Amino acid sequence: MSTRTSTSTAGRLLAAAVLAAAVAAPATAVAAPAPAAASLAAPKHTSPVRVVASGERVDAGGGFTIWLTPEGKHWLSPDGTENFRSVVDGNVDTSRPGVSHQSEGDPTATFHSGLFYGTKRAGQVVLTDADGRKTSATLLELPGRPGWGVWYAHRAGSAEGVGVALYDRNGRLLAELPPF
Repeated sequence: MSTRTSTSTAGRLLAAAVLAAAVAAPATAVAAPAPAAASLAAPKHTSPVRVVASGERVDAGGGFTIWLTPEGKHWLSPDGTENFRSVVDGNVDTSRPGVSHQSEGDPTATFHSGLFYGTKRAGQVVLTDADGRKTSATLLELPGRPGWGVWYAHRAGSAEGVGVALYDRNGRLLAELPPF
């Protein structure tokens, strides 16, 4: 709705400017072409978190599938094993920022995932290995910003020595797990 209002207001201003120029210009003047419609639209502010419906299956790559329900994070491994991490069993304190970490893989490649919680302003989850290499994770949450969500990433190498950090949308560190 606000984009529509901004576009129609900008359109009226552009039309008024073109009309004023046409009246002030000599009869042989040609009006300048109107700018593209995209330039009139208000800039879009996108969230770093993808909102998914409860039970919506998300292809996380590498044969992994993730879905969220009000009870927590579910994931399916390439071998068909279904896993679950609860947010309602009392093991996660959603009143303060935190992050969890699960991983599956071998020495050549690992799938990392977990919960982020205690904030409605999650901006980024970053994995850092012992050599300082960083990997940004994909973030998912249910509609309505429930104060928790899921993150996942693929990295070369094993899970050994990988730490996880949760940042807000301004880049401020909210929580971290040291490498294991």
